[in-house]
Amino acid sequence: MKKLHLLFGVAALSLACEAMSSPPTQQSPKSGGDGSIGLANQNAYSLPQANLPMTKRLDFSVGNSFFRNPWVVAPASTDARDGLGPLFNTNSCQGCHIKDGRGNPPGETLSSVSLFLRLAIPPRGEKDRELLERHGFVPEPVYGSQLQTAAIPGSKAEAELVVEWERFEEELADGSLVAMRRPIYRIENPNYGPLANDVQISPRVAPPMIGLGLLAAIPEQDLLTNADPDDSDGNGISGRTNKVWDRASEQTVLGRFGWKAGEPNIMQQSMGAFAGDMGITSALAPFTDCTQSQGCERFPHGGEFEVSDEVANFVAFYASSLAVPIRRDMDKSEVKAGAAAFNEAGCAACHTPRHVTGVVADRPDLSLQEIWPYTDLLLHDMGPGLADGRGEFLADGNEWRTPPLWGLGLATTVNPAAGYLHDGRAETLEQAILWHDGEARPAADAYRELDATKRNAMLQFLNSL
Repeated sequence: MKKLHLLFGVAALSLACEAMSSPPTQQSPKSGGDGSIGLANQNAYSLPQANLPMTKRLDFSVGNSFFRNPWVVAPASTDARDGLGPLFNTNSCQGCHIKDGRGNPPGETLSSVSLFLRLAIPPRGEKDRELLERHGFVPEPVYGSQLQTAAIPGSKAEAELVVEWERFEEELADGSLVAMRRPIYRIENPNYGPLANDVQISPRVAPPMIGLGLLAAIPEQDLLTNADPDDSDGNGISGRTNKVWDRASEQTVLGRFGWKAGEPNIMQQSMGAFAGDMGITSALAPFTDCTQSQGCERFPHGGEFEVSDEVANFVAFYASSLAVPIRRDMDKSEVKAGAAAFNEAGCAACHTPRHVTGVVADRPDLSLQEIWPYTDLLLHDMGPGLADGRGEFLADGNEWRTPPLWGLGLATTVNPAAGYLHDGRAETLEQAILWHDGEARPAADAYRELDATKRNAMLQFLNSL
């Protein structure tokens, strides 16, 4: 057995070293390794890993039921799924992660349910040190860390989220005009008093759920090796890791999930969403975002805790087992030309194409997989245009974690209203590219300089992922 583990270790090390060559060209359509699936319709993000053992498929289905079905107000006959609120944003995980995919910002006929506002205030001296260490920010004193726009009967929603869109055009080098939009956020009709004058707001739209278990399986050392916080190689890219609080182990660890890499693992990310988005407690997140002045304790709860450890494990298993769709149209000449343009523009410096997962105990489907997520999972300064001004642990107000690109071409197939970037402001992939600034400005400028044929080729490449 020791010899077998040694062989796996040597194989993993060899593949990992090979994966560090930059930028590798994807040869296999299996972006998610052996677990990749060949579906390209509205359900493309909702299948289990193709190599998930049959003995684990029931666990996946049970987790799916708690992820998909609505939670209800307590007390209820469905006591395994009660305890919603009193303050919340949505009543199910699928309410934001539509068909396990991206959410969308509100529009003229769309609600804001899959976009919410994170809240914070600047630290106010020594008393906020523990909050910064444990939460990564200081919550707004009355409204907490997230604006809840819904409430159960007898309670009042915190406020209304209003988004207005400022339309403008951007001119490219060849004179082409690209329609763009900029969101303007307002919090109206607060029901629990005024917000702090120095409140910081960060809009977040739900990201896709695919491949999370594979991202969790990328060895930490690989991420640290790719980090270059001081830009020692002089290429203008200074990706760095976030260091966050792990509630289970009660220590600071590397962050890799969330828009600012503010969560260390899938379980904590999931239970944090239950508490913040739905007002549902668990052993890992025993308190919701309701503050003392809002009086939520007067309402019945769904048990201590509302998400049992068993249910939490099912949900985390589900979230770690959603398969990545295979790539399409890889052999088309336009797609190959677009891949070359992507690399030449420098996009792969942050959107690292290839990784190799380590060995995950009891998860052979996630172990030693060659994957193509197109992310380094590191923080990068994206410039003032995308800045939210709100820090999260080591991430500052200009920094965002590089989002994976796998499955990108199916985003609007899964959710026709899906938006791109952290707040969904980009309606198209071209808009998303043009919003890149800061460290990514040279890559965006390279796109601006391309002729129409090469721009179209790059977009075709992105849509093939």
